[in-house]
Amino acid sequence: MSVLVLALAVGAACCLGFGFVLQQNAAANAPLSDFLSPRLLLDLVKVPRWLGGIAFMVVGMVLGAIALAKGEVSLVEPLLATNLLFALVLSRRQTRQPLGRQGWGGLLLLAGGVTAFIVAGQPEGGADITDPVRHWLIIGVMVVLALLLTTYAKRSRLSAGPALLAVAAGLLYGVQDALTRVSGQRFSEGGWVALATGWQVYAVVALGITGLVLVQSAFETAPLRMSLPALTAAQPLAGIVCGVGFLGDRLRTDTGALAWEAAGLAGIVAGVVLLGLHPAMPNGAAGKERLRDLQPR
Repeated sequence: MSVLVLALAVGAACCLGFGFVLQQNAAANAPLSDFLSPRLLLDLVKVPRWLGGIAFMVVGMVLGAIALAKGEVSLVEPLLATNLLFALVLSRRQTRQPLGRQGWGGLLLLAGGVTAFIVAGQPEGGADITDPVRHWLIIGVMVVLALLLTTYAKRSRLSAGPALLAVAAGLLYGVQDALTRVSGQRFSEGGWVALATGWQVYAVVALGITGLVLVQSAFETAPLRMSLPALTAAQPLAGIVCGVGFLGDRLRTDTGALAWEAAGLAGIVAGVVLLGLHPAMPNGAAGKERLRDLQPR
């Protein structure tokens, strides 16, 4: 594993984690009438704290894009999942909560899961799969699933709604990461002309804006602990599927390696959930009241 890719991915995770916390702090006070509407972004853009969170997020996305250009999606995505560690650091500073067993357990599970998956899988790059049907099938499944989750979250207005929106955004961000790598390859091979004439870069922008609306709507209606774990768990899983599915990433597939890879992914998800539910995350009292306001009468 390249030390440069490791540094870039961890740096991206740090910026993303800080950015998510600042964005949620601001979005929690946004008008509920903006739920799942682009107007939400127009209202939030007036809030300095939210703009600071977006600035962190943009830097994180740039670092992540460079890491994806230099490394495999299946390698970078698990490292990006550590953004929750940095989110917890900032939230813990705000709430002054100790880590305790839950915090340390989540840290160990997340760090151990990332390590186990990378060591066992030994992700390697390969030739991109040129079959367009395979590309569109995988991307289509991710986008349709995100649309179904968003529709259910909007109609049900249940307490699970923010988590469903976060999963939907995570799926879109995973696809965005894969297409970011493709866009980087096009730019390195043909410059700006090749980049501008490919559909991938426009899909990256569209997915980014759509995912941003979903995430901010989730942040608006519930505390961070109800949305960020789902987002952090869904994004690497979607990215790995895209990386192996149509970018040509290769993982070890012998029985022992597959077992450790599965255990690593399970550890990542479990660690993400434990950390996301930690008391250091912003409390849920206000979020619960806002969710009750969203319930149909």
